[in-house]
Amino acid sequence: MRFTAVLRSEWIKARSLPVLGGLLALLVVSTVGFSLAGAASIGRHDAGKPGFDALLTSFYGINFGQLAAICVGSVCAAAQFRYGGTRVWFTAVPRRGLVYGANLAVIGAATMAAGLVTAALCFFGGQPLLGSDRIRADDPAAWRAIIGCAIYLSLIALFAAGLATVFRNAMAAMGILVPVVLLLSFTLGDVTRHNGLVQFLPDRAGRQALVHNPSGALGPWTGLAVTALWAAASLWAGWEILRRKDF
Repeated sequence: MRFTAVLRSEWIKARSLPVLGGLLALLVVSTVGFSLAGAASIGRHDAGKPGFDALLTSFYGINFGQLAAICVGSVCAAAQFRYGGTRVWFTAVPRRGLVYGANLAVIGAATMAAGLVTAALCFFGGQPLLGSDRIRADDPAAWRAIIGCAIYLSLIALFAAGLATVFRNAMAAMGILVPVVLLLSFTLGDVTRHNGLVQFLPDRAGRQALVHNPSGALGPWTGLAVTALWAAASLWAGWEILRRKDF
């Protein structure tokens, strides 16, 4: 079977998941909602102060939207293990790499599309709330942040998909990643404050793409590259489990 046929089947299977549409909508709504609220409140109080980052402020909601991205990756990847679905798939398509690759392509594409919409709404909706400190659309950092936000959300979803494949369980993947990207980030402080190896955590590194003038060891694209390495390691581990295990 050709990859395009498997990809089409994976897309149909993903669309049949009752929660997928809701999770993607939650990603958009939570990120945009918290971002606009953050721009209106944080921006009003901190605008003009030393260290204020108008670009990062308009993406404040990414702290919450990334949780929805984790759920998207975890649920879509783990769905194939329910009710013996993997056994059926691998009987129909013996080349497991095709199934795995198509599943990841659907997860990545769906999250990327939702991420682009989310990022555009965050930037163009949030910047007018920042008054004279706002970043103009012709600033190169603006489009870098919009594209980088979508890439980051996609990578986080793929990271979760790899873990869900390793454990064959969505809750296990979410149980690992949610504390990492939520508790550690809030505990260790703002993304612009670098403390040794902390900046190389997947969420801290990737969100450098949202900083107007990154000052740490990682730049916008190198930060995303670090997040991509985390995701690649997770996906490789998932592939090893999928390749070796009998279902």
